[in-house]
Amino acid sequence: MFRPAISRILIVAIIVTIALILSANTEVPPQTETQEEEIKEVQLKAVIETNQGNITLELWPELTPRTVQNFIELADSDYYVGTYFHRVIPNFMIQGGCPNTKNADRSDDGRGGPGYRFEDECFTNGEQMTGAITNENDANTVLTKIVIPYLQSTPVPDPELDAVIQACNAANSFGPFMEKTVEFYMEKTGHSEPVFKQNLVHPVAYGTLCMANSGPNTNGSQFFIVTKRDGASWLNGKHTVFGKVLEGMEVVHAIENLPRDSADNPNIENQATVSKVRIVRE
Repeated sequence: MFRPAISRILIVAIIVTIALILSANTEVPPQTETQEEEIKEVQLKAVIETNQGNITLELWPELTPRTVQNFIELADSDYYVGTYFHRVIPNFMIQGGCPNTKNADRSDDGRGGPGYRFEDECFTNGEQMTGAITNENDANTVLTKIVIPYLQSTPVPDPELDAVIQACNAANSFGPFMEKTVEFYMEKTGHSEPVFKQNLVHPVAYGTLCMANSGPNTNGSQFFIVTKRDGASWLNGKHTVFGKVLEGMEVVHAIENLPRDSADNPNIENQATVSKVRIVRE
């Protein structure tokens, strides 16, 4: 569930890979005081009741309203009842929320969803971007917000833009891309909407509740809880973080260490089955 989406346009395949690698290795900016204060004020919780014990989570609707609302609606409709954590990897995470785990066919575990997809809430908008592109994070934003959509919809790209991309591929870096301005890319692609710097809402840290996906904006019902003590920074900006464990982290660790098969799916006799996800409104 953690594979980034591949562009349909061969010409950008390499530079997209470069962008993902660079963004994964970029230092994560600290949360702002406003974000921290918003998290502290949240009084919305969820209790995942399992046969291994209960996990109490704090949800963050102020930071990720669409994601939290989706989780609440699914929980209130008993969507998660009878599912189990189908992917557990020690020192990484436990993943659940797939409706396919309710049937006897283990081969389709992890492939199910509610029949719809919705957008990520990994970032908030910062200041509008203009002029020189001075760092790799901003270059990645221009690439994903302006250039890739243009190339996905244009059979024959602008030759100057094509030359920049080929130069990036040859150099295996964003260097040539950063030699141009934001206005250059807007002009070459016909993009007229403002583009903003992207501020990470929250890192994929130890004990956080995150949406699983198969690429950008493909969220559904599946989620994971991080068990790696120093977090999973390579997933920052790729998975919406919408809460954290308040109580029951020992249950989470017990689940991550369940005996499992070669696909990291706990054995039938060891499954951590969900009997209820209960929303607590205080």
